[in-house]
Amino acid sequence: MSDLLVPLASFRFFHRVSFVLLLGLLLWPALLRAQVLDDSTKVIYGAKTTRVLYEADIMREQYEGRVIDTTLTNQVRDRYWFHDTTFQQDLGNIGTASRRLLWEPNNGIGARYGRTVFDKFARNSAEIPYYDTRSPFTFFRFIQSAVGEQVFELSYSRSLGRNLNVGLAYERFASRKVIAANGRENLTEHSNVLLFARYQTQDDRYHALFNINTARHRVPEQGGISYGPTDRIEEGDRKGAPRPGSLFGYDLEDVRLERSLNIDDRDEIRLVQTLRLLGRGLTAYHIFDWKRQFNNYTDRPRNGPLPVNATTGLLQFYNSEPRLNANLTNDRSEYRQLENEVGVMGHTPAVGYRLYGRYRNANLFTKNVQNRYLSRGDSIPYQLRYGQIFLGGTASFRYRDLVAVETAGEILGPQVAGDQSKAFSEYWFRGTARLGPLSGEFYSSSYSPTLTQQRFEGNHYAWDHTRNSGAEFQNTLVNQLTGRLNQQLGRHHLEASGSFVTINDLVYYNQAAVPAQLDEAKVLLIGTLRHRFNLGKFFFDNLGTGTLGGEDEGLRIPKLVANSRAYYQGYLFKKAMFSQIGADVYFQSRFKGYDYNPTTQQFYLQDHFSIRSYAVADVFLVTDIKTVSVFLKMAYINQGLYNTGNGYFATPLYTGLPRRFQFGIRWQFFD
Repeated sequence: MSDLLVPLASFRFFHRVSFVLLLGLLLWPALLRAQVLDDSTKVIYGAKTTRVLYEADIMREQYEGRVIDTTLTNQVRDRYWFHDTTFQQDLGNIGTASRRLLWEPNNGIGARYGRTVFDKFARNSAEIPYYDTRSPFTFFRFIQSAVGEQVFELSYSRSLGRNLNVGLAYERFASRKVIAANGRENLTEHSNVLLFARYQTQDDRYHALFNINTARHRVPEQGGISYGPTDRIEEGDRKGAPRPGSLFGYDLEDVRLERSLNIDDRDEIRLVQTLRLLGRGLTAYHIFDWKRQFNNYTDRPRNGPLPVNATTGLLQFYNSEPRLNANLTNDRSEYRQLENEVGVMGHTPAVGYRLYGRYRNANLFTKNVQNRYLSRGDSIPYQLRYGQIFLGGTASFRYRDLVAVETAGEILGPQVAGDQSKAFSEYWFRGTARLGPLSGEFYSSSYSPTLTQQRFEGNHYAWDHTRNSGAEFQNTLVNQLTGRLNQQLGRHHLEASGSFVTINDLVYYNQAAVPAQLDEAKVLLIGTLRHRFNLGKFFFDNLGTGTLGGEDEGLRIPKLVANSRAYYQGYLFKKAMFSQIGADVYFQSRFKGYDYNPTTQQFYLQDHFSIRSYAVADVFLVTDIKTVSVFLKMAYINQGLYNTGNGYFATPLYTGLPRRFQFGIRWQFFD
């Protein structure tokens, strides 16, 4: 037990020390200065004097910045609490593994790690905010629920002179066990420390963005609910079949894993520089990016070897024989990537372009620790190395707000090292044309499998699909045609889109939780409709996405995913408080959702469990008092009502959270 707690203890020590140091750095300037006032003792700094910039703005040569977001609209919606706001399938709690629920094309080509289940909680160094502040700016956010969900964020930014702005940020996501909980027992912990800086010269010719981003993520894996012979797990596949109500005991349930731990550590350093050569028509730029991701999965039983199924003779949870060790699973891998991108760009009100070349040096290797538990010896460590050159660019034309054409693409050039894919065999291309409210887009890509799909060595799984292995995968080819309508008609705002997608040679994780390639082509028809309107102070926002073809082998996508929101918005107490009060409903149709393998950190296909259709309704009140906003929310208020059951499954044998009260506060200081 003590060996398992070592990484957890060191992790907690790391984020607590980081938090104390950051809090001290944030409070120290505030303790040394008074509030900045004008001659009439009126605060002169606020949201309108603080601007936020992103790397995408700098790369479009838009340096004026954006207004700080002070709206209330998405503050209570839990999918906006993290760094990926798409609809996700997860394991039912904050910090657990997740994947995007709906189809989205892949923009990544070349060497890619392929461990993405914790991406939702990790900051993307290319998308962090930088600030242009006349006064110090502090952002504070805290969210807590009755079942242990917790979100904490604290950041501080200030200008050092007219041309330099620096900042620090700390965030923590955490949750407690709801299934098989023993008191107030922690489940997940995520900690992130970010240092960022922005610099520009007096003549505005040179701009630089820099950040150091480090994250630590810990998840004691539970393996889902352990069920008995009297529990029905098919979730009502046939009409009238009983629902597994016995599996919604939450803390009374047993789980299939008790001593498993997943670790995901990430570090990244990113520097972006632009230098204007000939006005806005010719600007040179350089992007340096180094990143590291380390994953470690361990499973050590309390007493003796890993538990075995008496009937099959295989390990109970993994349904396999241990390849290396019958007493311990300790699978480790580490991915490191260094990229340098150089190019030129230019922008005018009518046209824009960007041409670049990028070199990527990527390394994936495994580590095996010698210890007294080994019974069959270590697996053979392996290392995959790649040196790849990419060529790409964008071009755009715009005529007022009526006509716009944009193209963008990238291709894999000659490889300096490694043998992952032939030169020019991987690419992505996107072309978009817009006329008024109508637009059309064509997207095409050819990409190789991820490095994890190509090679893996662990205590329970092993495969080799690299070149010259005799089982090499082909590139996946995707073509997608999309039409869109974006129209404002008085108080009504309509957004509609339809997509036709073909996917050839899709690589996926099959029912055995190992990579496989689909021989037949997949065809998807996707329709999305969003309608927003208001009747006086009553506002409505309805969004729905339907997908046909997202069943059977290769892909599993619900036929319908919808989200509806209705609220009353207005001032209270003589305009002292601006408030919203309303309800938010999420609906997802029945589908055979992906199962999850914590050993490889991958979601895979399964055929034994259908997640039935379910709806989750929340009611909320959010109010804003100057720079402070507070919300109160009752989540999953419809639990157990109108024959909806006592819960729902987010993933097979992983229940979603029960009804709970949530509280949140956001506070922004502008001086």
